[in-house]
Amino acid sequence: MGTLMGMKSIATFNRLIAEKITSFVSTMWCAYVFAALALISLPAALRSGDVIVKVDWAAQTFLQLVLLSIIMVGQKKSSESVEKMITETHAAALAEFELAKEAREMARQELAELKVLTAELHTAIKSSGSGK
Repeated sequence: MGTLMGMKSIATFNRLIAEKITSFVSTMWCAYVFAALALISLPAALRSGDVIVKVDWAAQTFLQLVLLSIIMVGQKKSSESVEKMITETHAAALAEFELAKEAREMARQELAELKVLTAELHTAIKSSGSGK
């Protein structure tokens, strides 16, 4: 039992650390920090004179570091947009459901009134038929 609790504590700790790192990495500030970090090695890549080193710096150092944060910012924005749309759709569906419940209640009341009117009509017809 103690091992299970220990594993849950570790899992909770790991989740919290992952959430903190993700919330930092998915900011434009992190993209700026990564860009600055990548730019530190740019002079050495340029001095090398080797095209492969320059391409590697651009693709593996700069783009991977900077684009990671930018993509995460975009995903967070998209996620917020989808969440907003889901919330609005849910609210609209609940409103439609309430309207349907009201319409059903009105139909139930109208049906009850029709039954009363039909009974009165039958009574009136029987009365007028026996009066002949």
